[in-house]
Amino acid sequence: MTSTVSAFLGQLKSKRMSLFKVFKCLLACLLLMACDQQLPEDNALQYSLTPPNSALPIYRFAVHPLHNPQKLSEAYQPLIDYLNQQLTDGQLELEASRDYQAYEQKFRARGPEFLLPNPWQTLQAEKVGYHVIAMAGDAEDFKGIFIVRQDGDIKKPTDLKGKVVSYPSSTALAAAIMPQYFLHLQGIDINRDIQNIYVGSQESAIMNVYLGKSAAGATWPPPWRLFQQSHPNEAAQLKMIWQTSSLINNSVMVRDDVPEVIRDKITALLLGLRQTDEGKAILSSMEIANFYAADDASYAVVQKYIERFEKEVRPVEIR
Repeated sequence: MTSTVSAFLGQLKSKRMSLFKVFKCLLACLLLMACDQQLPEDNALQYSLTPPNSALPIYRFAVHPLHNPQKLSEAYQPLIDYLNQQLTDGQLELEASRDYQAYEQKFRARGPEFLLPNPWQTLQAEKVGYHVIAMAGDAEDFKGIFIVRQDGDIKKPTDLKGKVVSYPSSTALAAAIMPQYFLHLQGIDINRDIQNIYVGSQESAIMNVYLGKSAAGATWPPPWRLFQQSHPNEAAQLKMIWQTSSLINNSVMVRDDVPEVIRDKITALLLGLRQTDEGKAILSSMEIANFYAADDASYAVVQKYIERFEKEVRPVEIR
């Protein structure tokens, strides 16, 4: 680039050039110099929304991939707005993740201050200093369900032998681990008898069935209810065929270095949400019946379930 500019200056000295030609040459040089500048590296995708009042401390509230980032924001932003209206010592920022693995990397790095993880992720987050402050939703609602096509030939679990089954992630407790344990109890070797595909999201697990890419898809009740609302034509061609037993529902967790006043305020707001019409509407948008008091000890039942699953079926995390 420097040689190009030098050559141009030499031309100015060696020959007379019209003003128009001078202008054109200068413009060309400037464009070349701009092209020579190294472009900044792309930043990692950020799914968090516009931060609230930046004069206050910002606490990230990361929800695991219940839905794709856009739908998750639509469902959970009203809760964040409500909490921010009540907080005086800080503000929350909603953060979504592209898939389960990205979400798990975040909390293992102690990134977000608040989490809404599934019960297996709850156990993992406890290891790095997060603690449970509430349970999100009724325990009865936390179960795996299988979706098949209305016009398909799947009638009983053994009909899945030799077929493809779709799940959002290998670490999705209600939407993969519990359904696979259900199949295991039905006499299916999930590592040999079926082909398991992990497709990134609850909606994708369902859509793979609709598109005929999988014979069955595993999910859990809230995403299936949302899919029926947002995709009624596609949902009409599908049906729920089996469901697992229930376990404890998703948790809300706080990192151990968050100020006590913030932790206690948010806990109280979550537990009192159903007491107002506004709170009921917020819960409805998230497909959550209520928030309930819970602590780390509440999730010990999940540890026992996981130990049994890993002994009889497979490791939760597939490397």
